[in-house]
Amino acid sequence: MTDDGQRDPQTYAIIGAAMEVHRRLGCGFLEPVYQEALAIEFEACGIPFRREVELIIEYRDRQLKTKYRVDFICYGSVLVELKALERLTKTEIAIVLNYLNASEIELAFLLNFGSPSLEYRRFAHSKSAKSAKSAGNAVGEDVTQ
Repeated sequence: MTDDGQRDPQTYAIIGAAMEVHRRLGCGFLEPVYQEALAIEFEACGIPFRREVELIIEYRDRQLKTKYRVDFICYGSVLVELKALERLTKTEIAIVLNYLNASEIELAFLLNFGSPSLEYRRFAHSKSAKSAKSAGNAVGEDVTQ
């Protein structure tokens, strides 16, 4: 276990579960396959989660009928969004930042299963959130808003 895992066991558990799914399935499947497999892995690891959670969007103090759906909320406080793309773009990053803005949650992960190594990015909505670093063969990056 790395220092980061000892300081932030939730981050370590989420990334570890995603790495296990990627190790077993590899890249090449569509996103719903990884989402279902990750739900199974979260259960196996004892990670509490809700799947496909609706986020309410407000405009001028009014709730919009259109809602976002985040793939997972783990531990009641960490958004997890999945992709299965050759590479992540600014669009996927903007989506996760909007999820954070639309919710009261401060921490999010964008996991990309579409590349040969699991790619993940960690987003903190406030400076109070802890930092995560790369682990194993994963490619990681922190983004603080």
